[in-house]
Amino acid sequence: MQDLTLKTIAKIESDFPTKFGIPRQSGLVESLTATVRFEADYRNADALRGIEAFSHIWLLWGFSEAQREEWSPTVRPPRLGGNTRMGVFATRSPFRPNALGLSCVRLLSVEHHPTDGPLLRIAGADLMDGTPIYDIKPYLLTTDCHPEATRGFTALHTDYTLPVEIPDHEACKLSPDKLAALHDVLAQDPRPAYHHDENRQYGFPFAQHEISFTVQDNVVKVLKITKIKS
Repeated sequence: MQDLTLKTIAKIESDFPTKFGIPRQSGLVESLTATVRFEADYRNADALRGIEAFSHIWLLWGFSEAQREEWSPTVRPPRLGGNTRMGVFATRSPFRPNALGLSCVRLLSVEHHPTDGPLLRIAGADLMDGTPIYDIKPYLLTTDCHPEATRGFTALHTDYTLPVEIPDHEACKLSPDKLAALHDVLAQDPRPAYHHDENRQYGFPFAQHEISFTVQDNVVKVLKITKIKS
């Protein structure tokens, strides 16, 4: 069998121009919204006929910032502290023989732009702005949902969220919807799992603003929200 050449059919437009801060999995932050904008050759409304009847869709995409010439059979999942090695095919690490990602997102609407063609408005995406999308498929409740599924080694890590404090004089710099999304992103604790220095300051760009924060006593404290000059 010959190697498959993937075609970029669309790209994502999200509030994350860099990797830091992006939720670790899709669906963790439902308040995050994004747009799927199709490439010129695929701006055909017929290709999406019927998709609006589905509440969720699968996105098959590429880890565009994680390309490597060689691959390793084991990786170190951040949520296990960055030291324990697991098989690459037992993880969702971006460092794979084929740097492909799979995300299940909520389909909010299908909009038709006069020049850009159909646009998909989605929620819960875990993709960096500009990420190439190779395919889109509907999520099927009857076959894609398995409530009896086991969690493997991820069950060793307890899911948690942290309280978030954003001062009013900083919160007012974002629109209500972006502020709510930022709150939910920070509550997921975007720091590497092995970082515990309470004096360390972190920052990442989000929605055209630079977000600066610390984590003290297991509380995320936003220090400053600064508009990024265009």
